[in-house]
Amino acid sequence: MEMFKIIQGAVQGAVQIHSPNFNQRPEDTDIRLVVIHNISLPPSQFGGGYIQQFFQNQLDWNAHPYFKSIEGMQVSAHLLILRSGEVIQFVNFNERAWHAGRSSYLGQMECNDYSIGIELEGSDDQPFEQQQYDVLSQLILSIEQAYPKTYQHLTGHSDIAPGRKTDPGPFFDWQLLRADIYAKRQQK
Repeated sequence: MEMFKIIQGAVQGAVQIHSPNFNQRPEDTDIRLVVIHNISLPPSQFGGGYIQQFFQNQLDWNAHPYFKSIEGMQVSAHLLILRSGEVIQFVNFNERAWHAGRSSYLGQMECNDYSIGIELEGSDDQPFEQQQYDVLSQLILSIEQAYPKTYQHLTGHSDIAPGRKTDPGPFFDWQLLRADIYAKRQQK
């Protein structure tokens, strides 16, 4: 079982692509939550590098009609897991990525302040790839090792922003992910 190593908020083994869409976490804030998202640009279409461009504020708004509807948005996530299982880190874990928006977890507002956001290249209307689950479970275990307060604090964007967000969506298999995490914990 290959584990990712996290050194000073950077995931070793992830491609590093800097996003300008981040800021400082509030002082003395512990990382204590992992939030799972899905994204595809245009919706339900994969590949093309549009997500990477979007997170870097380099998306050509004229490249697809849908892009006009998100023009000017500045968002990011800490990590993106592509359909192939490749991991890209856009924001160091020690920084506050702009992934959750208005949100609340266990009564605590502003999840961006204390969470790590992981985007899966996917959509609400298609299954995810097995390699995405494999990599995600490895990442979650590595995050728990580096940030112990995240242990068993794993949620979807739809759970922290109900009514506003639907991802990771009905095709995300929480049971499969949790079983995979459990199995990998037993192998340690």
